[in-house]
Amino acid sequence: MTAPVAAQRLAVMLAATTLPEVISAVDTTWVIVAGVLVLFMQAGFMFLEIGFSRQKNVGTVVPKILANLSICAVCYWTIGFALAFGGAGWFAGTHGAFLNTSNGDLFPAMSFSTATVSSKWFFQFVFCATSLAIVWGTTRERIKFGVYLIYAVVFSALIYPIVSHWIFGGGWLASNFGMQDFAGSTVVHLIGATGALAVLLLLGPRLGKYGRDGKPNVIPGHSMPFVGLSVTILWLGWQGFNPGSTLGAIGGRFADVLVVTNLAAAAGVLGAMGTIYLVTRTFDIGMSANGAIAGLVAITAPSGYVNFWAAPIIGLVAGILVVFSVILIDRKLDDPVGALSAHGVAGIWGTLSCGIFTAPALAKLNGIGEGGLWYTGSFHQLLVQGLGIAAAFTSVFVVSFVVFFVIKATYGLRVKPDEERYGLDIVEHGMWGYPEQFMPVPGSEYHPPAAPAQRPRPRPVPVGLGSEA
Repeated sequence: MTAPVAAQRLAVMLAATTLPEVISAVDTTWVIVAGVLVLFMQAGFMFLEIGFSRQKNVGTVVPKILANLSICAVCYWTIGFALAFGGAGWFAGTHGAFLNTSNGDLFPAMSFSTATVSSKWFFQFVFCATSLAIVWGTTRERIKFGVYLIYAVVFSALIYPIVSHWIFGGGWLASNFGMQDFAGSTVVHLIGATGALAVLLLLGPRLGKYGRDGKPNVIPGHSMPFVGLSVTILWLGWQGFNPGSTLGAIGGRFADVLVVTNLAAAAGVLGAMGTIYLVTRTFDIGMSANGAIAGLVAITAPSGYVNFWAAPIIGLVAGILVVFSVILIDRKLDDPVGALSAHGVAGIWGTLSCGIFTAPALAKLNGIGEGGLWYTGSFHQLLVQGLGIAAAFTSVFVVSFVVFFVIKATYGLRVKPDEERYGLDIVEHGMWGYPEQFMPVPGSEYHPPAAPAQRPRPRPVPVGLGSEA
């Protein structure tokens, strides 16, 4: 095709394109780009768990992430998306299974966006996958691989879709009470942390975590650089997580959400660093990382409801809270990556912060709830946020605990003690993530070569270049 012909065809296509079609295309593109950023967060969770694990348990994280993501995709396509967003029922959605429609009006909670239904499904699917990934941080180094697969089906097909419908999908918490959660401090992060708490209570700690006196022992992860890489990836993914929840690019509102997201993350890091220094006189690497995550989690709910000045306050408080929460929880519960604190406690604080800092104009713009205590002097929105937290936590915990209890009674939750000592890589997958650390590999060198018997004699200095005596 010649250039003039191509240009002519393009001109015809542009002439036939209406303004609503252009707006829909732009919004669809933005939603997909944001969704891809959120999908990339799976790599962040992978490196986070690998970094906080010992070398004998790093390989198992790879198939776990891939399997959970795949199960979530299928389940959310078949029924999850329909239960979360199909219709305006008070408890759950009623239509849209198998993504059998492209009519955006059938998903009223997202009908304000002109993006296509398929792009909205993709964005919400990766949210569900993120919440599922949070569940497993507490279970590192002792859980059976099959437990991941069983719970992933229940979580992505029923637990997450139904509870997210109550808040994201126009269900009873949003429509009857006006609960505010712009991007998921409760819907994504607290739900995931609650499932993590349920399994942890039944699973128990790793061997050697607690001494005979009941005091916790430190079991360090094998790679803090991986932890740092994971946080950087998660921080990048959050650029789609919160701004993408606008579900549109027209008007530039996503840019404001982008600003508050990064302000809160930065404040979370500084808050955690300063707090752990006051406690231990060190700038702990893991606590610094969890400070970033806590700040990001906390700003997720209010990101579309607060003005710029409130974001650093929300992030700073989250960074302080996560340090004390990790220390206190570690005394009784073995949470290797701090998921209960960074996603659970910070998620609760972020959701409550809407009841304090929500700007009335932004509440009106979103069409949900009212201004926070700072502006109105009323505790109403704060109490609504507390009700939503209690409802989400209670329902997810009860259902998850029952599911894990049944799994424990039938299939079993954790590997045998000897298998735990060997490591999950070899026990569950028949290979190690770092094979050269545990077995001889042909062609590999395990020890530095022996020093030569004598050093090579230096070459004679060419005539005329030697130093004079």
